[in-house]
Amino acid sequence: MPGKILIVGLGNPILCDDGVGWLVAERVRRALFEQMKDGSPPASPSIDVTEVSVGGLSLAEMLIGYERAIIVDAIITGQMAPGSVCHLDVGDLPGTLNTASAHDTNLVTALQALRRHGAALPPDEQIDIVAIEVKDVWTFSETCTPEVSGAVDKAAKLVLELIEL
Repeated sequence: MPGKILIVGLGNPILCDDGVGWLVAERVRRALFEQMKDGSPPASPSIDVTEVSVGGLSLAEMLIGYERAIIVDAIITGQMAPGSVCHLDVGDLPGTLNTASAHDTNLVTALQALRRHGAALPPDEQIDIVAIEVKDVWTFSETCTPEVSGAVDKAAKLVLELIEL
């Protein structure tokens, strides 16, 4: 198992399915805590779990100093049923030619820029994306649709498998 690991739940918790990354991160945190409560040693003192509503450069900066990262987020492909869980690599994400604004920079471009400036980031092959196909990211609600809510446990299990727990 690599050293410091960061698990990031992305999204906006008040926009229906967009908050699913936060729910998965909380479920993973709870699973790690439960492991300690039953008397077993912690999975690893070097696993940090957080929930944020950022992207691009701000997200890439969060990865500085970690050897491994798992990012959990909503995705809309229109090719999978809502609630489908998939595992992506950084290379699966689209790039962008627009680097003029931090608001327009996606994760791929932000990682490249920070590496050019010497930032200590995990290599692309140590950054995993766990994505949940979502249905509604426009309605103000703190509750996900039933299909997406039903995928939280599956996505959390995948995250735990990726960190070999």
